[in-house]
Amino acid sequence: MALDWSSLTNLTGNREFIINRVMLPDTRVLIEGEFDLPPLAKLSYEDQIFVAEFIRAHGSIKHMEESFGVSYPTIKNRLNAIAGKLEFVKLQPAGSVKEVLDKLENGEINADEAAKRMKR
Repeated sequence: MALDWSSLTNLTGNREFIINRVMLPDTRVLIEGEFDLPPLAKLSYEDQIFVAEFIRAHGSIKHMEESFGVSYPTIKNRLNAIAGKLEFVKLQPAGSVKEVLDKLENGEINADEAAKRMKR
């Protein structure tokens, strides 16, 4: 019987844990190893509910105020607190990838240099 995420969170008491066995339910294939949780799954159950509602509200703080019955500053503070718990991936501006590819195509840089720039 599968437990929902809140049951797992309650069981672990918000302590850090590692998943070491995963089953694909449609094939019942088991995979064993040490798997880190995705960043959003590391949030408390309450924070996950808050993030899910924020997404459902399309980022509308007004909707969040109404849903949770709290003020704008409270919503902003909660979002800032959750953001502080997450690691963010640094994204390259969309134009920079095109720039690198254009320079590669024009022979201004070689493939090794293009790969280095794409990693940045």
